[in-house]
Amino acid sequence: MKKIVLTGGGTAGHVTPNIALLPSLEKAGYEIYYIGSYDGIEKRLMADYNVKYYGIATGKFRRYFDLKNFSDPFRVLKGYREARKILKEIKPDVIFSKGGFVSVPVVRAAGDLKIPCVIHESDMSPGLANRLCIPVADKVCCNFPETISKVPAGKAVLTGSPIRAELMQGNIEAGYKLCGFNSSKPVIMVIGGSQGAQSINEVVRESLDTLLKDFQIIHICGKEKMDNLKLSVPGYKQFEYLKAELKDAFAMSDVVISRAGANAICELLALNKPNILIPLSAGTRGDQILNASSFEGQGFSAVIREEALDPISLVETVHEVFLNRKQYIENMVSSGQLNSIKTIMGLIEECAEKQSKE
Repeated sequence: MKKIVLTGGGTAGHVTPNIALLPSLEKAGYEIYYIGSYDGIEKRLMADYNVKYYGIATGKFRRYFDLKNFSDPFRVLKGYREARKILKEIKPDVIFSKGGFVSVPVVRAAGDLKIPCVIHESDMSPGLANRLCIPVADKVCCNFPETISKVPAGKAVLTGSPIRAELMQGNIEAGYKLCGFNSSKPVIMVIGGSQGAQSINEVVRESLDTLLKDFQIIHICGKEKMDNLKLSVPGYKQFEYLKAELKDAFAMSDVVISRAGANAICELLALNKPNILIPLSAGTRGDQILNASSFEGQGFSAVIREEALDPISLVETVHEVFLNRKQYIENMVSSGQLNSIKTIMGLIEECAEKQSKE
């Protein structure tokens, strides 16, 4: 039986694409293992699946002063030694890495052991962890055409991001039932990431009187960010978060308002949902702004910069996107990024086959 090691962690965005690959890997006959940190989010998320999990030490590479900068290099070296030992024990045919700092010791150890690696870069500009992994990677999966020029020739492949199959199986009527909506008005879905986005929440609520004249609104606002004074507003339904029901919420939505995290926008692309992106700007390296700019340039999204966000700009953009929704959908349908899992599986199989011949 072929063997594959998945790695990646630190945030849910570094784990959920790995989870999305599991059914295809199982169907292709792979024995699947996962290497993550001792107690990170990846360990909790993978606990729901029949995958053997190994924990290793990991450290963060920071661009700013922190006392941990003196100790973390030793943790990374320890993680490298642990990863190397685990890989020698498993003897995998191929590694697939979704990134995050836990992946660095795994991929570098695999490179030294001559195990082929396929890595995935979510953002337009490769992050530091992946920049440390790219030299030993066989293939680099990219979400954006612009990333290809930033990766050594012959390694980059435009794939998009693996999307969980269940998101494609939503039911419109179930979405209506969840919210108490009906088909009398189109639906706007507002989603600000796993923690919500307070600035977006506030502007959406300030715009309710105007938007509710023409739309129904499902608002996934984040933990402890619901507005109890608006619980009974007709046509407006709030949730802290959705899990199993998220697919139905997507299915009934005509326009989605979202942050511009790479996984989030790839889900919108895969679902062909006309969307408005409001990229996070403060406290980041600017990756969401670059992501949003790329999707806007490809005709997939409209963009409102956070500093320009107010009720007037939001209402105007919602109406513009809804009015031109067919064009946005056509642009997304014609994208080459809709068969992500099939494309990535082809790269994994290619590397595994190459390894078996050596």
